[in-house]
Amino acid sequence: MSLASQRAGWSRLPLRAAAFVVLTCVAILGVSGWREWAARDQVLKGAETEMANVARSLTQHAEDSLDLLDSGVVGVVSRLEMDGADPATIGKLRNLLEARKKAIERVHSLAIIDEKGNWLTSPGTIASTLSDDAFFRHHQLSPKRDAYIGHPVKSLVDGEWVVTLSRRFNKPDGSFGGVVLAAIGSRYLSHFYEQFEIGRNSSVTLMYGDGLIIARNPNNEKFVGRNIGDTPLFRDPSLQRSNGAHQFTSPLDGAERVSFYKRSGRYPLVLLATVDKDELLAPWRAAAISRMLYVLALVMLIAIIGAVLVRQLQRGQRMAAALIEKEAHFRLLAEGSSDMVTRIGLDERLRYVSPSSNRVVGWRPNQLIGTEALAGIHPEDRPHVQAIVDAMKRGDAEEARVTYRNVHRQKSEVWLESTMRVTRREDGTVDGVVAISRDITEQKQLETRLETLAIEDSLTGLANRRRFDERLKEEWARAYRDRSSLGLLMIDVDHFKAYNDEYGHPAGDACLRVVAKTIAAEVQRIGDLAARYGGEEFAMLLPNTDAAGCARVGERIRIAIRDAGLVHATNPAGQGVTVSVGGAACRPAAERTAGTSSLVEAADRALYAAKDAGRDRLMMSGEVMNLLPRASGQ
Repeated sequence: MSLASQRAGWSRLPLRAAAFVVLTCVAILGVSGWREWAARDQVLKGAETEMANVARSLTQHAEDSLDLLDSGVVGVVSRLEMDGADPATIGKLRNLLEARKKAIERVHSLAIIDEKGNWLTSPGTIASTLSDDAFFRHHQLSPKRDAYIGHPVKSLVDGEWVVTLSRRFNKPDGSFGGVVLAAIGSRYLSHFYEQFEIGRNSSVTLMYGDGLIIARNPNNEKFVGRNIGDTPLFRDPSLQRSNGAHQFTSPLDGAERVSFYKRSGRYPLVLLATVDKDELLAPWRAAAISRMLYVLALVMLIAIIGAVLVRQLQRGQRMAAALIEKEAHFRLLAEGSSDMVTRIGLDERLRYVSPSSNRVVGWRPNQLIGTEALAGIHPEDRPHVQAIVDAMKRGDAEEARVTYRNVHRQKSEVWLESTMRVTRREDGTVDGVVAISRDITEQKQLETRLETLAIEDSLTGLANRRRFDERLKEEWARAYRDRSSLGLLMIDVDHFKAYNDEYGHPAGDACLRVVAKTIAAEVQRIGDLAARYGGEEFAMLLPNTDAAGCARVGERIRIAIRDAGLVHATNPAGQGVTVSVGGAACRPAAERTAGTSSLVEAADRALYAAKDAGRDRLMMSGEVMNLLPRASGQ
């Protein structure tokens, strides 16, 4: 660098310092604003999570209520089909239905209707004419024996909106004999929702699948029976999933709300739990204003200090310019730097080494000067660094930055990052390279740790879903090339929700860690992979394993978890923690049209078959040659 260019650089220093101060102030304001916005998002996400828990719980309550009604209806249907619909039987059932209605709060009404639509018990409790009602026509025309959830109707007796559940009963000859009908009232559901304190201006709304409001808290009487089927929740294709978060302006009260909706998987019901957005964000808004005022004060202080600094830089320009003219200034800067500064000659030997070498590589400058510059570089990294140095010596590159491993006198090995730039004689020819090197070992270790966290489940220590998906693709491709088998086990903790409800979430987390440790103990080969698939579900990938081998590993896991002795008093399959295991194996080379998802689907179907068969057991998917094409066609 010439003296003129050095002086020009120093003359621009105050301007650069001013720009730095401005950028610093802008960066502080930007980062603070971003952090406040992120805090706002966290508040909204926390509210969505709370609403999700409420929505799932209340959807389960609605399903349980209908299941309770259905169990009573099934019993009455059974009695009618066994004893007939004669007056004596009807009289007994009338007393039974009245007693059950009084005993169970959630039952609004129970009734029996004959094949012509006439009331045999509890006349007129729901509607006056039954032969034209949708539920009656459904059972009259359809031979199916399934429960039918009718469209919400308004009772003519007390004017309350109710949801009906009905089943058909047959005469001895198999023909239509009539309908057994039960109903849940809107008031009961609204009173039940009052138990959930989720916000001063929050709401819980239960709707039929077409948008008709069945029950709401608060103001049930004001809103029940209204239809909101034209809102985005029922019209927007992106909101037609089984559940999800939804922010919207309420068509009922005009408030902007944060909500979570849950569609029942078994009944035509939708539950929406919401909280007022302004109420939710009020504490954050007050705190954000306070914090931003402090930030503004800090920025103003930095700006004042920066202005003073720029003025001082302007005053010191002449003094700094005089120092630049001296060659000794380079040595002064180098020796005062925490980075190691070296000068490499064309013979690739060190001509100058700054004192920081003792800290960076553990050697004093006088021990390094005259030695080969690349001598301490790791053999695997040396060709790359050598190629860069050669290019700079030829003049093909003016500067470069390279990261490599280097020998350290005490630590055996460190990671260095070197910024190199060529130096030239007065005639412009290259006479060497100046390198500024710093120790980035801690940064490398942090990067390695972050890479590990990206593929590891934090609770169990097993591979996470992302890592599982990557390995599944890799092993599928490998098995395809090698024409070998690939096995997969899907493992689910039986009745884990009941376990959490009984013992609490900390105990549930401890249970999952024990299960994960037991599964990990069965990883016998380098290629095997145990992963947490999601929630209480785990997966084990078994390369080069057929169905028989997959079954053996799955059975060992099932028995080991059962023998671990974790108490689970509410588990119908036993008094301890058990798992259901589904397994599948295939040869990818034989399934040209199938993909990795087909193997997962096959194992998942086997898992659900194990659950349906009573849990605490292993089920295999069978011959994948037959199973996979069906999966792909579904």
